[in-house]
Amino acid sequence: MPPPPEEEKEPEEIVSVSDKKRRFLDKMVPVVDKVHADLMQRYRNVKTWLDRDRKHNTIEELKQEYKADTDAELLRAIKPHPPSVALAQAAMESAWGTSRFFTEANNVFGVWSFNADEPRIAAGERRGDKTIWVRKYDSLEESVRDYYRLLGRSSAFEEFRELRMHSTDPHALVKKLHRYSEKKHAYGEELSAVIRYNKFTRFDDDQS
Repeated sequence: MPPPPEEEKEPEEIVSVSDKKRRFLDKMVPVVDKVHADLMQRYRNVKTWLDRDRKHNTIEELKQEYKADTDAELLRAIKPHPPSVALAQAAMESAWGTSRFFTEANNVFGVWSFNADEPRIAAGERRGDKTIWVRKYDSLEESVRDYYRLLGRSSAFEEFRELRMHSTDPHALVKKLHRYSEKKHAYGEELSAVIRYNKFTRFDDDQS
């Protein structure tokens, strides 16, 4: 009696680099645009209230959320940076949307988790005998919002926040993100190259 035929496996889909990038941008551009527009509107509202010396509960709530002591610190914290920067980081940190963190946890930017009570997944690597955990998000939008919040409140990005108050030049801004990655200053150079090669500044229309 002949042996049963081996079960045929579905061939793995071969995706070209251009298709991988297109799929990534189809997913990420609308999300980043939405989050950026929302954050820019909030920034304009808060700035208007402060310029008119109007008291508003939202201002105090945001100061607590962003650990801002002064009005100027708050404005630096909540002003969003250009979409091109966010898209370049998203592309690098998620390998153009193909990383396990992206596909299993909606974690676009490789954000680590230090809280055992929040949704998270274990990374494949360790630091000595310690497991590395990354945040798990309900959606890509939640991930993008948390990323903007991280850059707005972490003490590691004070220089970045200071520069983005008077510059929307993505190539200048990424130089201030050296503390985001273990690559240090080479990280900004790589981000700049991603922005330039993929013409990401076309997503920065109507920046103000």
